[in-house]
Amino acid sequence: MGENPLEAICITIGRISMAVQTNLSKLIKIPQKPTNVQISVSPPTPTASMLAADSYPPHSTDTNTKAGPVTREELGRATWTFIHTLGAQYQEKPTRQQKKDVKELMAILSRIYPCKECADHFKEVLSSNPVQAGSQTEFSQWLCRVHNVVNRSLGKPTFPCEQVDARWGKLDCEHRMCDLQGTMTPFDKY
Repeated sequence: MGENPLEAICITIGRISMAVQTNLSKLIKIPQKPTNVQISVSPPTPTASMLAADSYPPHSTDTNTKAGPVTREELGRATWTFIHTLGAQYQEKPTRQQKKDVKELMAILSRIYPCKECADHFKEVLSSNPVQAGSQTEFSQWLCRVHNVVNRSLGKPTFPCEQVDARWGKLDCEHRMCDLQGTMTPFDKY
């Protein structure tokens, strides 16, 4: 059968996550510890010593945090960081494939998100607020509005969407290495 399509998504998300962490640490001036971490398709099988609480680093930069499963809140923050960063990197003139991909990604998140209650809610939000991905501006503003819908349902403050570019601007990458690449179909020219 070929490559598992989720494999490529996982690798890409891992790379984006590392880039986001690196750039955020530069932004808030947290020193990065050098790591020899390489992204692999299948993680090593944990041994008993690896499963000890102090064998894994904590999930946050707080050194007092103990290692353990991710909380629903941590997962939510990480997911919003990922998709807002995706929105910031999205093309102002996306290809048909890129438009299709972001719409499909949002639908996939609403089906396989690890928190079932969150996934079901996101599915409802998507049905009331179909993905708008005609340009970078349109997509990032749509993400902001949808994030605010979720925040209101959780009793959290909303974010002023006119400030979305200041908060979630393009990643600072050399030689435009962070720009999204997409396959252009013959129909995208028209």
